[in-house]
Amino acid sequence: MQKPNSTEIHYTPIQLKLPLEIERIIDISDPVYSFNEILDHIDLKEFLAAKECRTGRPRCDTEKMLKIVLFSFMENGYLSLRNIEKACRTDIRYMWLLDGMKSPSYVTFGNFIKNELGESVEEIFHTVNQVIFESKHVDTDHAYIDGTKIEANANKYTWVWKKSCTRNREKVFEKITDLIERINVEDLMYLGVKLEARTEYAIEYVDQMLESYRRAMDLDESAFVNGKGHHKSPAQRKYQELKGYRERLKNYAKHIEICGEARNSYSKTDHGATFMRVKRDYMGNDQLLPAYNMQAVICDEYIAAIDARQYASDMDCFVPLMEKFREIYGHYPKYPVADAGYGSYNNYLYCQEHGMEKYMKFTMYDKESMDPKYREDPFRAVNFKQGSDGNPVCPNGKRFIFKYTRQVRGNKYGRAEELYECENCEGCLLKDKCSKSDGNRTIRINRELTAIHKEVLENLDSVHGALLRMNRSIQAEGTYGSMKWNRSYKRAFRRGLKDVILEFTLIAIGFNLWKYHNKTRRSEEAA
Repeated sequence: MQKPNSTEIHYTPIQLKLPLEIERIIDISDPVYSFNEILDHIDLKEFLAAKECRTGRPRCDTEKMLKIVLFSFMENGYLSLRNIEKACRTDIRYMWLLDGMKSPSYVTFGNFIKNELGESVEEIFHTVNQVIFESKHVDTDHAYIDGTKIEANANKYTWVWKKSCTRNREKVFEKITDLIERINVEDLMYLGVKLEARTEYAIEYVDQMLESYRRAMDLDESAFVNGKGHHKSPAQRKYQELKGYRERLKNYAKHIEICGEARNSYSKTDHGATFMRVKRDYMGNDQLLPAYNMQAVICDEYIAAIDARQYASDMDCFVPLMEKFREIYGHYPKYPVADAGYGSYNNYLYCQEHGMEKYMKFTMYDKESMDPKYREDPFRAVNFKQGSDGNPVCPNGKRFIFKYTRQVRGNKYGRAEELYECENCEGCLLKDKCSKSDGNRTIRINRELTAIHKEVLENLDSVHGALLRMNRSIQAEGTYGSMKWNRSYKRAFRRGLKDVILEFTLIAIGFNLWKYHNKTRRSEEAA
């Protein structure tokens, strides 16, 4: 029998030819060269802990893995672990970065990101920014601030509301009190034992009452009957009812503890996520969705600082973001520019305290600056003239009398409002235009906040302020638009606040590297 020709079986017309130089195959304008240019200025060993492997296979080179992870975030915005593994096997640029190392599996990349980069990713972000900012002479005095809601990787219908837990816990307290009264009257009165009723019940105290009732009634839990066809004794019913209330109290205490003081809700599938309104309401019913409030400071189109918070209000995010910026760059930005979501009394005084100019809009900025009818309305309290005693006087000449001063809730700088009441609105011909109340009109005045608003209007309406507002809409809004729509990051992939910050930081590093490559290419083409 004739032997088969082995050369014909294993022959293929597509074969590699040696010698093979990968650098000659990669295009000279490819972003991998810009990426490598930045990473060559950084000692990656400082961010990677050295670990020994006494048994098993040798560890993968962590420096090369870090380069692979950062380059994947640079080129794609976000790339799944399986796609990173696939790129290492099929993309010649990833093979060049691996430099002869065998492609790690997606599990190895996942463990590396979680275990190695969890603590050092912010330092890597700062170091990469330092190299880019020095190369491109980035101006950190002009900072454009904005935030966006990123939907969490959580079920939309697993919400827990802290206020509901608080109300339901109070109802359980009332039910426990009623049950204790029944137990004292029906069971313990003749035994000389009495359970003390309270307005609120700690879980430990409920445990004590259960033990006292069990001993007094000589109950044996192993002898309890359950199920269809079994008749429970009255003592067993009361004991199990009180035990059920204890479990409910434990659940409510756990929910309230997870929520904490700063927020009112969380998701059962991601305890770090808070329910808030997001712009991308695909359900169309204005439903609250589990999300994180992502904050970023943009300087010359680069992300200079980032943060993630668990509450929806941008006003509360400004101070932590500025403190983070100062820790990185050693100073506060001179011109922090933000939209009306950040303009509050607390934030304005914070800027004044730390030498920052007030270029943040306030809530009614658009009407103040663009609507002369609203701005010059004579019936607004801020437009009232002052009498000889300093009190406001209405357009009809009626004098307002000072009533009292009250503190504004939730204010950190002792903000107070002065309340004035008109001496007599009866029979006034301008009453319909001035006030809709039946009695005398009452107004609230905060002279310090009014003066701050006037200063902000002057700053933002100047030529410099107009340029800053235009730049903020281009740079801050453009950054999030590019990140979401061009680089496909519309929803968080990891769960938990710490892991979400890790993910967002990697995306910010990749965005800055990508922006550096594009700016470098444009400058080379222009030259």
